[in-house]
Amino acid sequence: MTKKIIVLLIFIICVMGVVSTICATNDTPDIRNDSTVNLYKIKEKQLETIEDYQREYNNDATYGFVAYILNIIQVYSIPFGFVGIAISGIYRYVIGIRKLDVRDKGFGAMIGIITVMVICQVLPLVFAIVVKGWRG
Repeated sequence: MTKKIIVLLIFIICVMGVVSTICATNDTPDIRNDSTVNLYKIKEKQLETIEDYQREYNNDATYGFVAYILNIIQVYSIPFGFVGIAISGIYRYVIGIRKLDVRDKGFGAMIGIITVMVICQVLPLVFAIVVKGWRG
């Protein structure tokens, strides 16, 4: 008798799960439309940002676009730099304990990553000084 009740309860739970899944899939809004609208808004916002940079550099499309790209590089170099420093730190301090050649490889990679990170942070400033200083 208890086996029949357990089987009946499991069957009812399975049926409720299937019915709720079917009802949930029929009531969802069109996700593709929302994502398309969001992508369009992002595109328009980025185009406005590029136009702002072009206005800032005296309506010159080339300098404005380069300043926009350098700004993006400056923003994204920070997380990539920290990930690179963490990986090279693992090579230097964790794996390098047993293998000296890997330790040197980790140190060299860390110096290179820090150098590239500093260059990516300073390059937009240098670009702005050179372009605005020479062009007026």
